[in-house]
Amino acid sequence: MFRAPGLTGYARIFSLIALNTGTVTASARTPTDQIRADAERLSHIVLEMQRCFVLRLCKELAPGNVSFPQFFLLAYLDRKEVLTMSAIAQKMGHTTAAASCLVARLENLDYVMRSVARDDRRKVMVCITPKGSALVRRIREEMVGNLVKILNHLTPDEQKAWLQIYSKIYDYCQSK
Repeated sequence: MFRAPGLTGYARIFSLIALNTGTVTASARTPTDQIRADAERLSHIVLEMQRCFVLRLCKELAPGNVSFPQFFLLAYLDRKEVLTMSAIAQKMGHTTAAASCLVARLENLDYVMRSVARDDRRKVMVCITPKGSALVRRIREEMVGNLVKILNHLTPDEQKAWLQIYSKIYDYCQSK
């Protein structure tokens, strides 16, 4: 069967029809079909980029025995002063019990510290330790270095466009 590079699903079917009949052209595609084809190509690109970055991140996190969810929590805590266990659970999309297990592992590694709230002793507060902040800083520096290498392959206009696009995507993700 014919496989157009980077095309799956409907986009591949339209490409196959165009090849077999010679009657369907790219201009005959609806905007929805084009958006779908573009989204499928972007999904492939995003997955490959994630694989690339996750492999590097995995190598960095392995020595400290920190999982991805634990690192993401550390990175989030590094931007906040202190969070309640329920806020952590909500941010991570976990139950409070699951968040507590996540925090316990980080606490055992001295990356976070738990305490009780002064106004309500039932409330568990979590903050990152200097050791946890150092890990986040080190990983972020590695990521920045990798992004600099990528940005050096782009023109200044492409660099600006990439940042603008990713900023919009970030804003969209934050609103969900």
